[in-house]
Amino acid sequence: MGDNAVTPGTGTALFEDARSRLEDVFDALALHPDARERLMQPSLALQVSVPVRMDDGSLKVFPGWRVQYDTSLGPAKGGVRFHPQVCQQEVTTLSFWMAIKCAVVGLPYGGGKGGVQVDPKALSLLELERLARGYVRAIADVMGPDRDIPAPDVNTNATVMGWMADEYAHIVRAQAPAAVTGKPISLGGSRGRVAATGCGALQVLNLWVERKKRRPQDIRIAVQGFGNAAYHFARLAHAEGYKVVAVSDSRAAIYAEQGLDPNEVKAAKARNGKVSDASNVEIFPPDTLLTLDVDVLALGALENQIHCDNVDEVRAGLILEIANGPLTSAADATLAKRGIPVLPDVLANTGGVIVSYFEWVQNRTGDHWLETDVHNRMTLRLQQAATLVLDRAEKEVITYRQAAYHQGIERISEAIMARGNCQECQ
Repeated sequence: MGDNAVTPGTGTALFEDARSRLEDVFDALALHPDARERLMQPSLALQVSVPVRMDDGSLKVFPGWRVQYDTSLGPAKGGVRFHPQVCQQEVTTLSFWMAIKCAVVGLPYGGGKGGVQVDPKALSLLELERLARGYVRAIADVMGPDRDIPAPDVNTNATVMGWMADEYAHIVRAQAPAAVTGKPISLGGSRGRVAATGCGALQVLNLWVERKKRRPQDIRIAVQGFGNAAYHFARLAHAEGYKVVAVSDSRAAIYAEQGLDPNEVKAAKARNGKVSDASNVEIFPPDTLLTLDVDVLALGALENQIHCDNVDEVRAGLILEIANGPLTSAADATLAKRGIPVLPDVLANTGGVIVSYFEWVQNRTGDHWLETDVHNRMTLRLQQAATLVLDRAEKEVITYRQAAYHQGIERISEAIMARGNCQECQ
């Protein structure tokens, strides 16, 4: 599942691998030593214990974390994941990526991330609500509309965010909808938020396809993962004429040469919890999807899915990173040598955080935008950011990831240096 089987939960290797990409960026940008030093470690890492009274009367305590990697550009922004293998270093890595992606698309945010080590599928709905509220009570001192704004991530959704927003409002004794994004519409959530990550990934792919003077109907796509972001990407790509020939979940991969209808696959999965229940498909082990001969391999699962042990089996013409960190740095370098381009996560999956930003803005102004307004604003921002990244890659003859990192780190370092040299005295 990762370089040397790095999986969620073995986060030290994950963080070191992610951070290893920085040295080349620092050298290429001739970054000031002060900015280098500050960007090598998170600004704040909080570990908490979240006690939950279970339905049977027993008490369980779950470890949790909230990390703010850098807040030079603004308050921290990032999701909260509930996962049995999440750990502090994984959360730190995710907050690092969030800092870069917010800067890449010009959002006034730093990078944040949170997590609780729990199997949410083992909890009842009431236990899950107690966990969500308990987590907010544990991190309330470091969150807020101007400090750190949580959002959904793996195994969290609008319902969970609604509980968190409500708990924070109780704590501060005031309505503070801008403290949490990804909420239900009735609690101040933004229209268009649910599909935003998948929609944004498609916008970036569309721009690349247009530059290559290709047609969507001639492009075959395999999509790893079938969660919220991956499903909406597959659904929207299918609607625009792309041929989605394969999708996978944690149990199996399915393939249809003539193409799949993601909506039908979604309905099949909703019935029995498996994409393999779809009709008229070939069924393979899930990792087989990574080796298919397709035009685009869209990675929408977890971190480190392509690594040194399987990268040579990749036959796709382009990698689209919908998930965070699906390639290890070693695999990334190997693909670059083979001439396989990668549209990186810090650009391709920013649709979610962009619409979270729109939600934050709407909450602070008391406004409510139409879904078409949200979509148009996101498309404009992504097209502008992606155009800068793709232009930079071509001009400097570097990879798309290097160009995105250069764009993000450049903006963060400018803010760091603009704040002066005596921050430690303030």
